[in-house]
Amino acid sequence: MAEQHTPRSLIVSFYGAYGRAPDESPVPVAALIRLLGVLGVDAPSVRSSVSRLKRRGLLLPGRTAGGAAGYALSEDARRLLDDGDRRIYARTEPKLSEGWVLAVFSVPEAERHKRHLLRSRLARLGFGSAAPGVWIAPARLYEETRNALERLELSPYVDLFRGDHLGYAATAEAVARWWDLPAIAGLHEEFLAAHEPVLRAWRSAPADAEDAYRDYLLALDSWRRLPYADPVLPAELLPDDWPGRRSAEVFTALHELLRDRGAEYVGPFLSGE
Repeated sequence: MAEQHTPRSLIVSFYGAYGRAPDESPVPVAALIRLLGVLGVDAPSVRSSVSRLKRRGLLLPGRTAGGAAGYALSEDARRLLDDGDRRIYARTEPKLSEGWVLAVFSVPEAERHKRHLLRSRLARLGFGSAAPGVWIAPARLYEETRNALERLELSPYVDLFRGDHLGYAATAEAVARWWDLPAIAGLHEEFLAAHEPVLRAWRSAPADAEDAYRDYLLALDSWRRLPYADPVLPAELLPDDWPGRRSAEVFTALHELLRDRGAEYVGPFLSGE
């Protein structure tokens, strides 16, 4: 699947990278339009996407200290971004000894729309399907899963368990049934094809702050989906040529190289200079 950067996704990535002011001040609309324009998003698309995010309760209208119209993150949006940070910027290698979390659910037929919502939410959290109504993920995802299910009012339909896989198949064989590993590997290869050349270019010939902002936001917008599609399994359960570690290294290098340099470009727009 070809990489796509939608206006709404880019706006979420922008707020995640640069729009969480400690004083919760709003991002001026004019600044958002100019900064998204660097990425090729036109003003009507920015305004339309902001409106949709506002209707979803993720952005709240407000005024900057100088009186300009803007949008700040809602409490729910901040919590979602904070949860996402723990995945997006994770550095620790998972261990098989940490075990698994199981989500076992049952939804009445009269509320089957919630069954679909549950399945899609668990999949987006990184769960694999072990059996009908039984989903599995690494145990470290427990807290985030619990928070997400409570936020969506789906917790009454779910029981959560923690434990170990005891057989009968080898765990590596079972993992290959629970997740579509070739599809996940393809997402990593796609990220590498798009952004590894960018990293090489920056290491050989650093550019200006505007380029750093643009390249970092595009990399972040691509990467932040991957830690949800990929549950990040222990290395011993994955094929020897698994590309996930290399793509994580590329994103981490881009983050360390470009994020703060990009902030130099963004800062004056947010402060009204």
